[in-house]
Amino acid sequence: MRRPGSIEALAELEDERATQKVQVARRLLREMAPHARTLAVALAFICLGAAAPAAAPYLVGRAIDHDIAGGDGWGLLRSMALLFCVYVVGALAQRVQTRRVGQTGQHVLAALRTKLFVHLQNLPLGYFDRRPIGDLMSRLLSDIDTLSQFFSQGLTQLLGALLGLVGLMVAMAALNFRLALACFAVIPVMLLTTRYFAARARHAYRRTRQTVGAVTSNLQEEIVGVRQAQAFNRTERNIERFRDRNAANRDANVAAVGVTSAFSPVVDVLSTLSTALVMGYGGWMVLDGQLTVGLLAAFLIYVQQFFRPLQLAASVYTLMQSALAGAERVYAILDEPGEPPDDAGAPPLGILKGRIDFENVTFAYQSDRPVLNEISFTVQPGQTVALVGRTGAGKTTVASLIPRFYDATAGTVRLDGEDVRRVQRASLRRQLALVLQEPFLFSGTVAENIAYGRPGATRAEVEAAARAVHAHEPISALAAGYDTVLGESGATLSQGQRQLLAFARAVIADPRVLILDEATANIDTRTEALIQSALGKLLVGRTSLVIAHRLSTVRNADLILVIDAGRIVEQGTHDALMQRQGAYAELYQRQFQEPSRRAPPS
Repeated sequence: MRRPGSIEALAELEDERATQKVQVARRLLREMAPHARTLAVALAFICLGAAAPAAAPYLVGRAIDHDIAGGDGWGLLRSMALLFCVYVVGALAQRVQTRRVGQTGQHVLAALRTKLFVHLQNLPLGYFDRRPIGDLMSRLLSDIDTLSQFFSQGLTQLLGALLGLVGLMVAMAALNFRLALACFAVIPVMLLTTRYFAARARHAYRRTRQTVGAVTSNLQEEIVGVRQAQAFNRTERNIERFRDRNAANRDANVAAVGVTSAFSPVVDVLSTLSTALVMGYGGWMVLDGQLTVGLLAAFLIYVQQFFRPLQLAASVYTLMQSALAGAERVYAILDEPGEPPDDAGAPPLGILKGRIDFENVTFAYQSDRPVLNEISFTVQPGQTVALVGRTGAGKTTVASLIPRFYDATAGTVRLDGEDVRRVQRASLRRQLALVLQEPFLFSGTVAENIAYGRPGATRAEVEAAARAVHAHEPISALAAGYDTVLGESGATLSQGQRQLLAFARAVIADPRVLILDEATANIDTRTEALIQSALGKLLVGRTSLVIAHRLSTVRNADLILVIDAGRIVEQGTHDALMQRQGAYAELYQRQFQEPSRRAPPS
């Protein structure tokens, strides 16, 4: 077994990272496969553009030896005209290739961004429990943006530089092989230098993508929580924490720039060394009559052009490392397994009557820490069942297993006798509605938010749903009524108004099973009484599961389940549980500070 800090372990880690980088690059190339024809055209123009630098020095050398030395004025004019045409063709080819590759890159990125968003929509909720939203936003925006920069700017330059380098090497070897070898003598040193800097640049740019994710995550969290930060006088502490993360990102970028900026001077030194070799060896060949002055001049131009693609590749290499590091983080999300697919041939769930059965259900978010332990209970169609207990007892987890936000670790959850894992998930969730303590409202109008669960609803149906939960009057009082545009998360509405819209959204969905998770906790007593009255009519023939800390809201429930430490410790009606003087009575009396009515010991 390798020690974590040993040279062998570090070598293995670097090999693993290099392999991962190659795999990421291959996956990006596969993303471009649908655009192979466009890329082939672009590659043809890249080759044409690379031919111009290879042909130009030869024309200069020929003009010196044949036209200038021979005193042929018209020949010199023809050579200059031909040289001008070569550069014009090269410039036009550069424009076409940049446009073609840029267009392809943007199509690839749009498809990749869509694929990423679709995959995020299909990931299990457990994934989002473990990931900061800001980091996910950084991958969707910042990391994709680095890829955009590479595809729109760097890819064409990199391909042009590489093909141009090949063209120059072929032209130099064809012109004079021995002098070309003198120029190529520095290539082994160049390869070793590139490998040295590449290994450090990979690590540096992976670090920059990680730190920018941390900065984005911190920004998202602190902006959303700015009210709490001001209320608890935490603004200075939060500013200091952001400065630390921002400084870490700055240091990571400085380190990355330091690595890549050191590469260019090394290329300059090697270029100077190669020029000196060509000048010395080529000058001796001219003096010895083995080479003309024009060919030596052409070779000196070739040497300058030979290192220009290398310098360009060095600058693009910085962008490429950042892009590959960003792509690595994007593919890390795409490689996450989505929600378990429906079983092959799974039937759609028929119209529910509303019977719910939990049969010895155990569930754990982490395998070694069960949240529910062998929970069993039955809810008859049309019943209202309340889940009560201390915070963290497992009430919300019970409710989350019904729509398959999570799957039971052991045991079975059934609706009308059907195992929820054996039916189509969409048909299951279509017949459920969920109202949370903190409802989420989307950017859009009030009417669009109410109709969110039923997009084809008419305005009359939207208003009917609002009236049913007594939300019509507060909505009508808004500036544009049902057409009022809400900001992010409905921030312009009060907590109570947002809760009423969430109730209207649930009503218009016409669910067979309604789950209320602390849904009336933020509503005043009068509004709560109106909603309870409305729900009493709306829930006829429907099953409802109510999670509540405010025990006054569950007095009329058909069945109350008292959950403690993941187990049902009591169940029954309010009156029966109060007479039992057990856990429920203790919770109720403690909440209302009623004196204990426990019978004296006999």
